[in-house]
Amino acid sequence: MENTRFLPLIGRVLLGLPLLMSGLGKLAAFGPTTAYISSVGLPLAPLGWAIAVALEVGGGLLLILGFRVRATAAVLAVFILATAIFFHRDFADRNQMIHFLKNIMIIGGLLQAAHFGAGSYSLDAWRSRDRKNVADATV
Repeated sequence: MENTRFLPLIGRVLLGLPLLMSGLGKLAAFGPTTAYISSVGLPLAPLGWAIAVALEVGGGLLLILGFRVRATAAVLAVFILATAIFFHRDFADRNQMIHFLKNIMIIGGLLQAAHFGAGSYSLDAWRSRDRKNVADATV
């Protein structure tokens, strides 16, 4: 199993980096993003924009760093399911169907991370080891 020890790290980066990039893109494009949110009939587009930026930038960074991965991945899975349902539901448009299925695949990866955790190369693992060292030092 030694040859697979980096797979959780690679998986987290591959899930987190596109989210981070998407969130930064939304951060730089308030007007077009809120117009798109409004175009699908969702109310409070500025609030939706803020939520999307916070979850994509924050969640992407947390995944990459491996901090609170189980909870982060679960929240992101729900968020991405909502985006698939609200923004990619026109299956007559092949491009929208592909985006919907892409979101479903991302959810699959996030659910794996939510179940299995961050892996050895993560802040979660480092914090866990640090707590054990503190507990051992006080005994």
